[in-house]
Amino acid sequence: MEKTELIKRAEDLRERCERSGTVTHTGYLTPAERYEIEHWAAHAPDCTVVFDGGRPECERTVCFFLPEYLEPETFEAAEYLRAIRLTAHFGSPGHRDYMGALLGMGIGREWLGDIWVTENVAYIFCLPSVQRHLLSIEKVGRCGVTAEDAALDAVPAPERKVQQKSFSVQSLRLDAVVGGMFNLSRTEAARQISAGNVSINYQESLKTDFAVKDGDIISLRGAGKGCVTGTGGTSRKGRLFVYAEIYR
Repeated sequence: MEKTELIKRAEDLRERCERSGTVTHTGYLTPAERYEIEHWAAHAPDCTVVFDGGRPECERTVCFFLPEYLEPETFEAAEYLRAIRLTAHFGSPGHRDYMGALLGMGIGREWLGDIWVTENVAYIFCLPSVQRHLLSIEKVGRCGVTAEDAALDAVPAPERKVQQKSFSVQSLRLDAVVGGMFNLSRTEAARQISAGNVSINYQESLKTDFAVKDGDIISLRGAGKGCVTGTGGTSRKGRLFVYAEIYR
C-alpha cells in the first residue's frame, strides 16, 4: 500500500527523534489523522508516541515522538502547547467567527487546536510559535475582543451534551449498529454506508458488514456522531444489547 504524505511525515519525525534524542512532533491533527498515525505507530518498530491537545477533552491533538529515555507516563506535553482566552465585548461570536478571524491572520489550521466557545468567551489551543501572534487579535466578526494568555490547567472543560441510547442487534455489523444509533432501518443504514455517508473512527467505511467494537466512534453525515460505549447481555430472542452515546 502506498504511504500517505501524513505517514511519510510521521516516519521523518520518528527518524529525527531517534537521531537527535529529542522530542519531535506534528502540528495539530484531525481525529482522522490521529487515527491514521496511531494505526501506523502500532506496527512501527521502536516508535513511542503520545497524543495531546492541551486538555484530555480536546478533539484535535498533536502527536509527540519520544526518545527512548522518556516514558509516556512522565512526558509533559504541556511544555509544548499553549492556550489563549478571548473575551468578546458586546456580542457572542460563534465558533465559525473565531475560526474565520484566526485563519484571516494567516495562521495555518495545523497550528491551532480546539476552539471552545461559551457565551462571550473562547479558549483557543495552539502551538507556542503562534501564541504571540494570536494575542494581537482585536476583533472577531463584528465584536472587539481582548486576548490574554491562559494556563492549560485553568481552561474549563466544555460541557458535552450526550444522549444515552441502548438497542439490540443480531450481530455487531456496521449497518445494524448505525441503524440502532441513528434510528434507521437496516436497509436505509446499508444505503447510507454504500453512499459513503458513514465513517467509523473518522475513516469512511463502505463495508456494511464491518465488525464494530466497543469504543468505536461512528458518524453519519447530516445526523451527527456517537460512540459505542459497551455491549452485553442478550434479549429473549438472542439479540445482543448495544449501548451508545450520541453527541449533541
